[in-house]
Amino acid sequence: MELIKKDVLVIGGGLAGLVSALGLARAGLQVALIEKKAYPFHRVCGEYISNEALPYLRKLGAQISLLDPARINRFMLTSPSGKALFSKLDLGGFGLSRYTLDNHLYELAQQQEVQFFLQQSAQQIHFAHDQFTALLSSGESIQAPVAVGAFGKRSNLDRQLQRSFFRARSPYIGVKYHIKHDFPRDLIALHNFHDGYAGTSAIEDGKHCFCYLTTRENLKKHGSIPAMEQAILCRNPHLQHIFKEAEFLYLQPEVINEISFATKTCVDNHMLMCGDAAGMITPLCGNGMAMAVHSAKLLTDQVLLYFYKGRNRQKLEQQYTFAWKQQFASRLRLGRTVQHLFGGPLLSEVTVGLLKAVPPAVQLIMRQTHGKPF
Repeated sequence: MELIKKDVLVIGGGLAGLVSALGLARAGLQVALIEKKAYPFHRVCGEYISNEALPYLRKLGAQISLLDPARINRFMLTSPSGKALFSKLDLGGFGLSRYTLDNHLYELAQQQEVQFFLQQSAQQIHFAHDQFTALLSSGESIQAPVAVGAFGKRSNLDRQLQRSFFRARSPYIGVKYHIKHDFPRDLIALHNFHDGYAGTSAIEDGKHCFCYLTTRENLKKHGSIPAMEQAILCRNPHLQHIFKEAEFLYLQPEVINEISFATKTCVDNHMLMCGDAAGMITPLCGNGMAMAVHSAKLLTDQVLLYFYKGRNRQKLEQQYTFAWKQQFASRLRLGRTVQHLFGGPLLSEVTVGLLKAVPPAVQLIMRQTHGKPF
């Protein structure tokens, strides 16, 4: 089968992959993107994005306001017993489903002549003679001097690349629903429960995203997701109210296993990693989507320098690594630290009580886990 040649190969069509492909194509590069699903589709995600990402999304041509996002400027945190604190969000953000946002970016990328290979996966990828060659599940091959790994939290390619974090199993699972509920549309909430936490925030069309992180052990102990929800999550009265009063819009939730917050590398086997493939902030920090967009911008800037200033691969990898670590390394460390304060009922109760008594601490954590508009 014919070998397809491009400037950049992007593996994974989530937020980081789409934003990378769109930015590179708008700058004149020939881009191919491989995605195992077909747009539009749902993803396990909190579906809240900090306003720090808005300037760059607008620069790429995204018309967020036309997608009917929920405007969010308040934060609520509850302990397992239901104790609550409230805080303003300095920068604020918006709620929009990945079903809608990713599809919008996909359509924009198509307009910029990104070539999509949908419902396909990269079975193998090799680097030789300064070129990447990917073999697709369809039998086609794509070759490019730059490859972007935007394949999310955990992928079979992580195994092929022998990435160190992949060898250790992660105990976390993620579950997401769309619901209709009388929850305020300007408020994002984080509800703690035993060995987990759940987020609720408004999205488009009068709906809310309800997404939670917990452990395989919780699920194993209770045998099914509904049984676990009733036995564990509903001990928090705020979550009990959601399960009792909300209208759940889909028969089955979206579920993802083996979510890892372990340290990753942003360059691996010469491939530039982006979004969750480079490092994932804990969901309780509420900034994963904005970080995916920002990491895609950093990557795009460095790849353009590579193509237009001599194609120095070593310099590309070093400068991208430096830019990525400078922007995100401390946020990820703080996210992992904050995560240890939640999940255990006693520690969660104490932490929420302390934060409620010292409001500036809440603002400090938010500032340290979020960036500035870019």
